[in-house]
Amino acid sequence: MNRKGFIFDLDGVIVDTAKYHYLAWKKLANSIGIDFGEKQNEQLKGVSRVRSLEKILSWGNVILEDAKFTELMSLKNEDYLKYITKMDESEILPDVNRVMSYLISKNQHIALGSASKNAREILKQINLKNVFEVIVDGTNVSKAKPDPEVFLNAAEQLRVSPENCVVFEDSVAGIQAANKAQMISIGIGDTNVLHEADYNFRNFTEMNEQFIDKLIKKRKENLK
Repeated sequence: MNRKGFIFDLDGVIVDTAKYHYLAWKKLANSIGIDFGEKQNEQLKGVSRVRSLEKILSWGNVILEDAKFTELMSLKNEDYLKYITKMDESEILPDVNRVMSYLISKNQHIALGSASKNAREILKQINLKNVFEVIVDGTNVSKAKPDPEVFLNAAEQLRVSPENCVVFEDSVAGIQAANKAQMISIGIGDTNVLHEADYNFRNFTEMNEQFIDKLIKKRKENLK
């Protein structure tokens, strides 16, 4: 039996915390006279907190002193944490549990690869923390996606070569990171946005066991 490494992003893949990030960033942006919509918010998915605030400031042509920048990042995180402390298992996205259970039944490795510094807290809230053999989050890496560090770190801890890893991602930066790592990339979300992925699904309800079996057998270099 082939043992692959299946690496899941968190926000937008396992749970829709993206909506909470959006609400928290939008509130912060509005407080300094900047507004943005859901289309621009796509650029913030899978991106570090520092880079997200830099992007928002650039949209409003606002320049801040370092101390104020740090203060705003903390305020955003406090606001976001208020949302996630109310999360429970009902927020796990459709068929995530089915896919994970099938992978476990096939004796596959499962890891989390997320930019979120709150990943462990969220997994605890939704009772999934013990499912993952390895958790790599924003507290373990220094380079944000599209740098592949988070996924390469997860592969190394799983002791699986990158070409034998599969990544589930909902962000452009995440798909690019998986591709740079030479891993099979699965886009979860809008195909038009995630067109660089090796495969695309709107959500896990579209992913059947036959496809997962195919992933277990395939390597990055012989996808087609």
